[in-house]
Amino acid sequence: MEKFINPFTDFGFKKLFGEERNKDLLIDFINELLHESIHVLTYLTNERLAQDSVAAANTLVVYCENEQDEKFIVQLQKVQQGSRIDRSIYYTTFPVQEQAEPGKKWNFELKGVYTIALLGFVFAENVSTFHHKVQLVDLETNEVFNNKLQLTYLEIPKFSKQEHELETHYDKWMYIFQNLGKLQERPAALQEKVFQKLLDAAEIAHFDKEQQIAYQDSLKNYRGWDNVINTSLQKGIEQGRKEGIEQGLHQTALRMKEKGFSPQDISDATGLTLDQIEHI
Repeated sequence: MEKFINPFTDFGFKKLFGEERNKDLLIDFINELLHESIHVLTYLTNERLAQDSVAAANTLVVYCENEQDEKFIVQLQKVQQGSRIDRSIYYTTFPVQEQAEPGKKWNFELKGVYTIALLGFVFAENVSTFHHKVQLVDLETNEVFNNKLQLTYLEIPKFSKQEHELETHYDKWMYIFQNLGKLQERPAALQEKVFQKLLDAAEIAHFDKEQQIAYQDSLKNYRGWDNVINTSLQKGIEQGRKEGIEQGLHQTALRMKEKGFSPQDISDATGLTLDQIEHI
């Protein structure tokens, strides 16, 4: 029986980062990651973000702004999917566009927009670093062309430090994401107030019956998604070796259709077009 929630479940992510009572956890994480000094965050709603995060069961999103009206999108992608980078860039366009409010005069001066993507998988196999900071850069001078847009990708599975190796506050946040759902006791290295509050919020024994049921349902969905995607892709690869890559992907798509996945989810996982999927 797990002692603490898995932060990569819907319930776990929303519990730690999406609740007003735990907003200080989100502030601490953003400040540490981006070297900010945020004191106040306000949760925002965006219909396009909300609709897409519900439709894409693999992706969870928290959207907020600081005192300077800079926008922050913290998204979690549970398992490998196609168009993962495109998806995060797509999210980033929403808070850029909404700064031009209809009917109001605007001089096109942008407030900063920051996307933070927590990834439960590895996408850069041949690169040792797990922290990727992306900005608009002049390729001739290698200088930042515009600092109003920043995307940060964290490949959580690549973080390998053990508890006794944790040196910085940043290390401890990465350790939490990597290990929280596997911990059976409170790590001695996590004595800071923010981590003690996080562990309190994450301890399953503190939940009422309704919350425990909700978490178990969320955990079941997470495990089911992970298993189906990984199994389907592996079978597709094996089938592809025998019959060709395209045929293998068609077999993967067929199995996912039989499991009830939406055409868009199948397209993201296999790279097939929606029209191809429709005719399988």
